[in-house]
Amino acid sequence: MAGKNVIELTDANFEAEVLKSSVPVLVDFTATWCGPCKVLAPIVEGLADEFAGKYKIGKLDIDDAPGVTQKYGVRGVPTVMVFKGGEKTAQHVGVTNKVKLVEMLES
Repeated sequence: MAGKNVIELTDANFEAEVLKSSVPVLVDFTATWCGPCKVLAPIVEGLADEFAGKYKIGKLDIDDAPGVTQKYGVRGVPTVMVFKGGEKTAQHVGVTNKVKLVEMLES
């Protein structure tokens, strides 16, 4: 379950929430069966709380959103992508730390 400031992303709302966002969006591609995703989850949720209003933080379950997952070529989870102005600007595959995620958002 995502934190209160984490947006649950789907194939249906991805364009509106991410591609048309006026602020940078960090998308955590995840899956319920993924162990490393559970390690990354609290880091992502912490960012969502810390940067609420400045950035959007979203989680996308790859099993529930096959369209977006396929469109962006996500092959492994966790995969984190940053979108700005409708374009993917950064990507990281695997578990990472808060510093790296903040760098991706601010670059």
